[in-house]
Amino acid sequence: MDVDERLNLIKEVGEEIITEKDLVELLKEKQKFIAYDGFEPSGTDVHIAQGLLRAININKMTSAGAYFKMLVADWHAWANNKMEGDLEKIKKVGMYFIEVWKACGLETENVEFVWASDLLNSKEYWKTVMRIARNSTLNRIIRCGQIMGREEQEVMQASQILYPCMQCADIFHLKADLTQLGKDQRKVNMLAREIGEKIGFWKPVVVSHHMLMGLNQPPQDYTEEDKTERTIALKMSKSKPDSAIFMTDSEQDILRKMKKAWCPEGIREENPVLEYYRYIIFEKYDKVEIKRPEKWGGNLTFNSYKDLEECFSKKEVHPLDLKKTAAEYINEMINPIRDKILNDSKIKDLRDTIRKYRVTR
Repeated sequence: MDVDERLNLIKEVGEEIITEKDLVELLKEKQKFIAYDGFEPSGTDVHIAQGLLRAININKMTSAGAYFKMLVADWHAWANNKMEGDLEKIKKVGMYFIEVWKACGLETENVEFVWASDLLNSKEYWKTVMRIARNSTLNRIIRCGQIMGREEQEVMQASQILYPCMQCADIFHLKADLTQLGKDQRKVNMLAREIGEKIGFWKPVVVSHHMLMGLNQPPQDYTEEDKTERTIALKMSKSKPDSAIFMTDSEQDILRKMKKAWCPEGIREENPVLEYYRYIIFEKYDKVEIKRPEKWGGNLTFNSYKDLEECFSKKEVHPLDLKKTAAEYINEMINPIRDKILNDSKIKDLRDTIRKYRVTR
């Protein structure tokens, strides 16, 4: 692929790119570039945005020339008091997540999993953490608490102050040209851009992917100025099981959750069911058939998400039909993954072990 083709593929992933000019220069300079992503091992199951959507995004990025260094942020989860602050439990959860991604079709040829506990075993790493801390104010670091899924007032433990400095250092010690994380990680990625050259590193390109909405009704108590906070509040949550489809949900669970999902007739904005079509279903299927009773005109076939959205906004597709069809397609996509998770001895053993753990946040 030429530079324009690679750029367009990355744009399919990046809802925000800082900056597109820097990205173009990177693509011109390097046919293969290092991209950073990471995850904090927490919870006992993987929802569809963590599993299937992440695999879709990373596969697109690797097709565009990315070599991914996926940080298994075990020490970060420890600092953030996940899984009762038990590092061994956190490691088990990390192992499980890796196996689920492989089951989701993550193409691992250009993906390297790096454990934070290995990366942190370096004097130079901690030297970088100190440089970042010395060049940042306490207020700035506290504001970065969003990357831990916390509001500013929730950042209470001293270990949580270290977390943003560590994540910023990760980018440079993984030699990442580009960061590819959700918009909820934006503040620390911007910190890396602003501080990198001051402490002897570089200014990484930031590619922030869309945060898939939770299935519940969107919160109403955010102003236009609170865009980042609202984005975080809208996303699905492992702590609210009915807000998300999980990779081991049964066909009945998927249908039940979809039937309850927020989907006001004719409204396309902040509609989680439409998001499932846009970011997941149309990524796999070239065309989608919405099933409707004959008395309402019978089935409708769409060759693009744009056509479906337009038809829905004209109230030509009823929310109940949209939700029922979404459940069928999602179940079809998840079925082989679910089967492997529940029946492959290695994954099943890991899952059985971590499901006994108490989840903390």
